[in-house]
Amino acid sequence: MKNSVSEISGRGVGLDVVQTTVKEVGGRVRISSKAGAGTRFQLELPLTLSLIRTLLVEICGEPYAFPLARVDKALNLPKEQIQSVQGRQHFALGDIQVGLVTAQQVLDLEGSPQAEGDVSIVVLGDAAARYGLLIDRFLGERELVIRTLDPRLGKVKNISSAALMPDGSPVLIVDVDDLTRSIESLVSGQHLSQVSSEGNPGTQRRRKRVLIVDDSLTVRELERKLLDSAGYAVQVAVDGIDGWNEVRTGHYDLVVTDIDMPRMDGIELLKLIRQDHRLKSLPVMIVSYKDRAEDRTRGLDAGADYYLTKASFHDETLLRVVTDLVGRADS
Repeated sequence: MKNSVSEISGRGVGLDVVQTTVKEVGGRVRISSKAGAGTRFQLELPLTLSLIRTLLVEICGEPYAFPLARVDKALNLPKEQIQSVQGRQHFALGDIQVGLVTAQQVLDLEGSPQAEGDVSIVVLGDAAARYGLLIDRFLGERELVIRTLDPRLGKVKNISSAALMPDGSPVLIVDVDDLTRSIESLVSGQHLSQVSSEGNPGTQRRRKRVLIVDDSLTVRELERKLLDSAGYAVQVAVDGIDGWNEVRTGHYDLVVTDIDMPRMDGIELLKLIRQDHRLKSLPVMIVSYKDRAEDRTRGLDAGADYYLTKASFHDETLLRVVTDLVGRADS
């Protein structure tokens, strides 16, 4: 036990390092506590770091691999067994009801699931939270040699690593924990697409997607709740690096960013967006405490479509600007 207390003592930094390290090698950390008895930490690590047995599936015409040890069940289900309760779709798996979501929506992919025959579902999670992921079709089981992603990519959302198929084509290996959190985020935000009886997502209009990049939790939540209540689909990032990784892998209609942030500030993020041939036309709005004329000029010169100071921030102002830039949430 330490005799002194530092600025980061007791904040769980060490535990976070352990969890990150274990996940990087494909392991899991479980924590359980019992009053009067203490806390138990369980680390599950693979026997080998190079090979992994996977379930290969096809999603929107592309192959993806799920670590077989993390798959609860894989099944083909008649479409008539899908039920809708209070806007959420379920199917019976034994004595329990399992929520159904589309892999297309969770992974933010273009395309539609299969339209004929039974639907193919990968069941993930445990007794506490179990979800059915609708995919195109099963491709079988395969043992893959893991190849780590280039560290310059940062953390790719919902993906842990990659591998090569026998024909040399690449396949992405799904990060099941990350994917489960993405599903829970969609469920909690009531943003799920419906699966029709033909196996396709519902014909409801696509909601405009907004990425909020700000290191202030208070500001992020304020902006997120405001835009979410107006009907926009909102994702958040905690700094410029996180925002850059998110905007490259997601499909957004607008980015709302702060300027002063750790690791990468909003100006640098804006410059990277404008330099990317796929993203250069993406609308970007700056919301910052910096309210000097030179700060505003610097932001606009870097390519911002609008500059709003937090000192003059009002709910109706933000919504008006967002609507001016990208239109209504469902238009």
